Amino acid sequence: MPLKLIVGLGNPGSDYSKTRHNAGFWFCERLARELDVSFTRESRYHGWVANARDAGVWLLMPQTFMNRSGQSVQALTNFYRIEPAEMLVVHDELDIPPGQLRLKFGGGLGGHNGLKDITAHLGTQDFWRLRIGIGHPGDRNEVINYVLKPPKKEEAGEIDAAIDRALLAWPLLAKSDFNAATQRINSRPAPPKPPPLPPPLPREGGGELSR
Repeated sequence: MPLKLIVGLGNPGSDYSKTRHNAGFWFCERLARELDVSFTRESRYHGWVANARDAGVWLLMPQTFMNRSGQSVQALTNFYRIEPAEMLVVHDELDIPPGQLRLKFGGGLGGHNGLKDITAHLGTQDFWRLRIGIGHPGDRNEVINYVLKPPKKEEAGEIDAAIDRALLAWPLLAKSDFNAATQRINSRPAPPKPPPLPPPLPREGGGELSR
């Protein structure tokens, strides 16, 4: 089925704009710039909406807070008669390290409140997800505090690079070539090459050593 809707998940407002939980918003904002489209606040869809006509897709950033994302998604999909399988939801993922991505169709919800609410409103888990790794704090009791804080500088760079790689796969997603897009997005980035060794120091005096 063709891709007709990209949903980026996050929380509204400047207090949350740089937090890990807003990785889905970051992707949508970057994609909108790539497609040269602008977002407009649409109260009937409870979110920021952009119509990328040339690409044949809508972009949506719900403004209902994460745990009510389904309200916004359902309003737009009902109006434009978009099937769940024609939708890609982009969200942060605790179980993936920063710098890595996963594209998948359906499956579990992983405790993600945004996915839970979308599933509750649509009555199905059968939609595409782009999972942007943010890493795990290591303690389940720290998860809420962790996702609502900005990533560390190094992690932010890795997340930004992962979004860059996802955007490179956009032409495949736009053509609904999900097999090729999955292969490209899910491949792990090559580790950085070690710096070259410095040249050997010249011997004192130069020339050959005397016998």
